Amino acid sequence: MRQPSHPAIEDVRPDAILHALGDAERAAIFAQIAGVCSGGTCTALANTGERVVPRSSLSQHIKVLREAGLIRSERHGVEIRNRSRTLELQEPLRDLVRSIMDAYAWHYGPRTRTDR
Repeated sequence: MRQPSHPAIEDVRPDAILHALGDAERAAIFAQIAGVCSGGTCTALANTGERVVPRSSLSQHIKVLREAGLIRSERHGVEIRNRSRTLELQEPLRDLVRSIMDAYAWHYGPRTRTDR
């Protein structure tokens, strides 16, 4: 099977980040990937805390995060492992991601906080 495609880090745009993190559930999934579950598989990410995300919805959320350049997905056998690309971003975009995630943490609690 082929590896998922990702935008080059220099092609990541602020509007794509805002769109990707504009959904609270997707932001919680991103926080899991960037935080505790770094390198997590889709199955491990299905529980965002308040409820279990259906696999089809999770796949769509992962796709949006990947296309925005926020995560890298790599196939390992039958699993797809996801990791944050935040540290690869240029500083203004990295600061944007941190600010959005901090705002979610302030509003919803620590489940969406990430310092990565």
